[in-house]
Amino acid sequence: MTTNPLGLEQSDEDVATHDPAKVILFNDNVHTFDEVITQLIKATRCTQEKAEGLAWEVHTRGKAIVFSGEMMRCVQVSGILEEIQLMTQIEV
Repeated sequence: MTTNPLGLEQSDEDVATHDPAKVILFNDNVHTFDEVITQLIKATRCTQEKAEGLAWEVHTRGKAIVFSGEMMRCVQVSGILEEIQLMTQIEV
C-alpha cells in the first residue's frame, strides 16, 4: 500500500491501468512547425514524416493524440513537449 498526496491509501492495483493513456497536444500560435516537429521527434522518438503529420493534424484540428502508452511514458512524453511550453494533456 502507498499513500498519495491526499493521504488516501491505495494499492498498486489501483494505480496500474490496463488501458493506454494518451498525450494530447494542442495547437498554439507561438511555435513554428519546425519547433513542434523537432520536439515531437525528441519526445516520441518517431520519424520526421510521422512528426510532420502529427504537427499538421494539431494545426488543422486544434489538437491531436500524439502518443499513447503506459502512463509513466506518457508523463515523460508530455514533459518533453512542455520543455518548450507546448500545451499538452494526458487522458486515461
